Amino acid sequence: MNRTTLSLIVGATALAAVTGFAALGAPAASGSDTPKTAARLPVEQTRLLCPQPSNSDIADTSYTSFTPVAQGTGGSGKAQLTAAAEQSADSTDTGKSGKAGKGKKQSGAPTLTPKQPGTPATGDGSGADTPALIGTATGRFAPGWTVQETTAVAAGSGRGLLGVNCTAPDTEFWFPGASTAASRTDYVHLTNPDDSVAVVDIELYGKDGNLKSAVGEGITVQPHSSEPVLLSTLTAAKESDLTVHVSVRSGRVGAAVQALDDKLGGDWLPASTGPAGSLVLPGVPKDATDVRLVAFAPGDSDADLKVRLASPSGEITPAGNETVHVKAGMTTAVDLGDITRGEVGSLVLTPAGTPVPVVAALRVVRGKGGGQESAFIPATAPVGTRASVADNSAKGTTLALAAPGATATVKVTASAGSEGGTAVTKQYTIKGGTTQDVDVPVPSGVKGTYALTVETLSGGPVYASRTLRTTIEGLSAFTVQTLPDDRGTVAVPEARQDLSVLLKK
Repeated sequence: MNRTTLSLIVGATALAAVTGFAALGAPAASGSDTPKTAARLPVEQTRLLCPQPSNSDIADTSYTSFTPVAQGTGGSGKAQLTAAAEQSADSTDTGKSGKAGKGKKQSGAPTLTPKQPGTPATGDGSGADTPALIGTATGRFAPGWTVQETTAVAAGSGRGLLGVNCTAPDTEFWFPGASTAASRTDYVHLTNPDDSVAVVDIELYGKDGNLKSAVGEGITVQPHSSEPVLLSTLTAAKESDLTVHVSVRSGRVGAAVQALDDKLGGDWLPASTGPAGSLVLPGVPKDATDVRLVAFAPGDSDADLKVRLASPSGEITPAGNETVHVKAGMTTAVDLGDITRGEVGSLVLTPAGTPVPVVAALRVVRGKGGGQESAFIPATAPVGTRASVADNSAKGTTLALAAPGATATVKVTASAGSEGGTAVTKQYTIKGGTTQDVDVPVPSGVKGTYALTVETLSGGPVYASRTLRTTIEGLSAFTVQTLPDDRGTVAVPEARQDLSVLLKK
């Protein structure tokens, strides 16, 4: 093998391991050039972005960082969350030049630096001045790194428990379930982790299609800064159900929608998994009093979907909502009422005819009258190899596991506590077509909060969500987070694989 070929192999392997985003493979060949199965190595860097938690002076926010212990990572590396700059009002850069605009530095901002994988690290922020955070993890802290942002708001619009998993930067996001109704105040939070300006377009789709607005085009987000965009400033239309499409012209951002309701409290609406013909929305709480499905077909074709609820005893077809028709380019909303009827469930959407890609989310309400509180469950990817969620407590944590296809076996590990305790592990078998609220393991002698890590051992795909419950000024508040695969490893070719065929083309 010549030196050029060797350089290609080493360079490609290093790139994959560092970025964690690319899976490399050699072209098909015959004889001695037949590629071998790619190895999976831990990623070496992970970026996470936490939106500004609240504009309320009485908001109380906690952050929990966790990295599961992984083999093959070595002993070096670190993880750190630092404050993003607040974008200044006098910044006039349009984003076309690609130059950095001015920013306003935050003061007294929370900074969180975890000490070791396997043990959560916590930090706090309070009031309306708590900024967005930009996080970077390298080396042994990178594979599977997760950060939970949890905010308690005792009064005002959006009062309740707001929780969100801090997200990786990307270039496209779909948010079915947003609103510009009179009772709602919804923001799209955009955070730019990079050294250059990001330019973002925000499109809104209501029940009759695209709500055209020039205001949502070419939004500039300065380097290392965050920009909240109030949806009602992008359109005069008052739409109860909207789909928000965030696309990035240049750069990349983290995005999340903060939905604040005058009567139903507030929570974060995370992005739906990308458009797909079949979707799973796991872990609707058993005491949900009202569930609303919001779906959107971004292509040119209408979608007809079968609606099923995977309950603890098997799949159920909700009476009166056996199917839903989603018109292309228009947001469709369906009230499912108290669909769970006292049992945990997961909504499963499958094609009723020709598969058409859709995105979807659920708004879930608990309580009645003045005691109502709401949260969102977006369609999500399966747990896959491994997924983690932080900020669990000995009381008030529920883990829902769904196996919409074949029966599956998973391993759930409760980490050590942030202030002490010993990790414990349990295995569960989830029967095909069901959802189970499992008996969550609690670390021995736990002090503080702990993380849950779910690993698929065998069988079909597993989907998961975690519900946190607490009481705030007499209100039974809650928030739900899904657990998609943490993408903590990346496929790379074996170093001895001959890629000389690339040089011959």
